[in-house]
Amino acid sequence: MSPTPRDDAAPAAGDAAAPRARPPAGTARPAARPKLGGTFLSGAKSRLLPASVPFRFFGAAIAFHVLAWAALLGGAAGWPDWRHGPGWPLAALHLATLGTLLCSAIGASLQLLPVATRQPVRSHRLAGALWWVYVPGVALLALGMGLVEPRWMAAGAAVVIAALAAWAVLLGLNLAGARGMPGIVLHGWGALAALFAVGVSAAALVSTWVGLPWIDHEAARGLHLAATAFGTMGLLAFGLAYILVPMFALAGVPDERQQLASGAAAIAAVACAGFAAFVPEDSIAPMALRLAALAAGAGALALHLRLMLRALASGMRKDLGRAQRLMQIGWGGLALALAIALAIVLGAPADRFGRLFGVAVIGAWLLSFLFGILQRILPFLASMHAAQGQKRPPTPSALTLERPLAWHFHAHLGALALLAVAALADSAWLAAAAGAVGLAGALAFGWFFVVLMQRLRQSQKGAART
Repeated sequence: MSPTPRDDAAPAAGDAAAPRARPPAGTARPAARPKLGGTFLSGAKSRLLPASVPFRFFGAAIAFHVLAWAALLGGAAGWPDWRHGPGWPLAALHLATLGTLLCSAIGASLQLLPVATRQPVRSHRLAGALWWVYVPGVALLALGMGLVEPRWMAAGAAVVIAALAAWAVLLGLNLAGARGMPGIVLHGWGALAALFAVGVSAAALVSTWVGLPWIDHEAARGLHLAATAFGTMGLLAFGLAYILVPMFALAGVPDERQQLASGAAAIAAVACAGFAAFVPEDSIAPMALRLAALAAGAGALALHLRLMLRALASGMRKDLGRAQRLMQIGWGGLALALAIALAIVLGAPADRFGRLFGVAVIGAWLLSFLFGILQRILPFLASMHAAQGQKRPPTPSALTLERPLAWHFHAHLGALALLAVAALADSAWLAAAAGAVGLAGALAFGWFFVVLMQRLRQSQKGAART
């Protein structure tokens, strides 16, 4: 495990009894150096959940990633005719979003936010039980979508919404007790507010599919897109990045006022996009709201990138390797998504460009950024758990198998490129090729995770024998 930077505010060993030298009168005090990212890790072992809790969520996320590409491959023949309704393309999308992205977000928030806020999870039992409800619910929902079984979709959606409500309670309790970190807390509360909109819009969409509509279908779909991709998952990606990127780079904590400004702009963007979905299209208001959402989103991204690039440039660890390149691709994917959205608002064909927008948002931005983070945070968390009871615990690099990560990197980029061309060309065989390449990359990342878990167990067994 990489050494944790010492908080500069803490006195050095042996200095407790010595009086501090005061500067001569009239001498300016030296400026306080910024606190380094990762200082919250002091005493973190006492706030660690049992390893099974977060790693079950991460393992499920990686398994859903495999299933998402497999569903796309299996349902590629229906890709040209798909128009957002039930079918395997929709199942693949939700295996990636609810399965891979939100499973990872739940696991990361349950473990990292309590560590960062220096307070334990309020209920270990609820955190542990959440997996057993959420994961089967996502599987049932995706299977119902793929097989076009409305009752299965309704049952799966009900279970998923209930599990997300329980997660929201745990996350809300942690945010309410947090001290400091106002930018991260703002992003968390924004994500929770968006999660409420996700639940409402999801219930409305499923109700339409089972023949009981109660909200206009297109309005519910527009709200669902804004609240899910940009609201819950986007805000969590921004907020957790303020914890993780400085920690990985051993850099200073990003300026909190700019974190707040970026978070406020992002929340305003999601709100404008959500409201636009319910405004009649025969007026100028929907376009004005969407343009305002894009402007606010672009401002939020610009501020966020400024803070992230500054952390990467100023950190003691200058190059994060493949993980950094994936995160950078993710940020570029978000910028591309905003540009495509602007083109659609200004009149570009919504069908083809809409699919390309989905590839940019889910694939290029969120999945790229997520896997850049996961290949760093998974070995790091494993090393923290392995360190319990050991004098010389294994380092993250000792727990990591690099070759499958390299294979995943190239397969991920290749699959996204093929899927983007398939979106523009309405090509079933290109969608199938993207599914095959993406599946190979997902299996490679799964191999990395399996080896990581094996090495963690071997280390823990070795500690138990000593």
